[in-house]
Amino acid sequence: MVLKTMQERCSVEANTRLKSLPTYVFAWLDELKEQARSRGADLIDLGMGNPDQPMPKPIVQAIQKAFEDPSNHGYPAFKGKDSFRQAVSSWMKTRYGVEIDPKTETLCLSGSKEGLAHLTMAYIGEHDVSLVPEIYYPVHSRATWLVGGDVHHLPMKAENGFLPDLNNIPASVLEKARLLFLNYPNNPTGAVANIDFYQKAVAFCKQHNIILVSDLAYGEITYDGYVAPSIFEVPGAKDIAIEFHSFSKSFNMAGARIGFAVGNADIIQNLYALRTNVGYGTPSALQDGAVAALNNGPLYLKDIVATYKERRDVVVNGFKSLGWPAEAPKATLYVWLKVPKGFTSPEWTQHLMDTADVVVSPGHAFGTGGEGYFRVSLVSPVETLQKAIARLEANGIRYIS
Repeated sequence: MVLKTMQERCSVEANTRLKSLPTYVFAWLDELKEQARSRGADLIDLGMGNPDQPMPKPIVQAIQKAFEDPSNHGYPAFKGKDSFRQAVSSWMKTRYGVEIDPKTETLCLSGSKEGLAHLTMAYIGEHDVSLVPEIYYPVHSRATWLVGGDVHHLPMKAENGFLPDLNNIPASVLEKARLLFLNYPNNPTGAVANIDFYQKAVAFCKQHNIILVSDLAYGEITYDGYVAPSIFEVPGAKDIAIEFHSFSKSFNMAGARIGFAVGNADIIQNLYALRTNVGYGTPSALQDGAVAALNNGPLYLKDIVATYKERRDVVVNGFKSLGWPAEAPKATLYVWLKVPKGFTSPEWTQHLMDTADVVVSPGHAFGTGGEGYFRVSLVSPVETLQKAIARLEANGIRYIS
């Protein structure tokens, strides 16, 4: 008998929806980084948006204490603990001045990305349409493709502040549209939206009976006096909208995988129903940590935001010194920059890695509208960012329009 030393390849293929997805650019980027490190490169990675700072210690202590309580050792509640949902309601009232019912208009999530995907599964069927700006966080489009729906991408140009155009959508698309995704402050561009834009978006969605999905993951990472609004500051928004919040960036809790959704009670109920069919609730002890974060938000956010602002200024001023027409974003942990003449976004990304051992994210990773740009993440200490700029300068990297 001959023993097989290698596992045979499975002959059952993935479904066509998964196979037909465009290449996930960050997987390609990981391959480039692996190749560079294999040749001995000492990379400075400014590509991924993974917070490098620790959770505030009181949040960690709250989680530790909660895990010691046997009442938190069983399956967590699908909707979230009462204490968590009450803390969310209080946060929305204090931070945004809006009333949210903790029982019917809140839902705990294992990260907002999961929630966005589950909402799509709950509302999009085959050939239903999601309206998504043409520069987008990948799950905003990919979740729709995975369930057999169609995506209509909305123009999103720098001259319009990277706000999507809602005025020229074909009637045939609007007839099938069920979701409109908005993400401000925006990843990757750093663009922001004011309440006037949200008022127009709410009116648009009401007119066409479309659910407005507000992804507010970066709502607390803002600078220079800018304060990001909630969609629910618009009167009547709760009739048609749901909003997703994340603890990952605001409180350095990316590893905890926790967020929440608030909004229209019927939409929340359908998202809850979907979650009950594919998983369980978020671990109870992590919810206790999130409650500690919400109850002491301003105390923790002050230092976290100040750190990112200092880093933002280093990156913006550094690229300006190399000739870039760089503008300081009012929010997020990213700086969005133009690719110099003569390069595509992926070519530029590879050029920086090959020439200066610096990693950035190519703009086309965020949709076709991102071609011609690249994203720099502010997730490294000031000294590392300064070192990256120095490497670019030393290797003759400059902006060519």
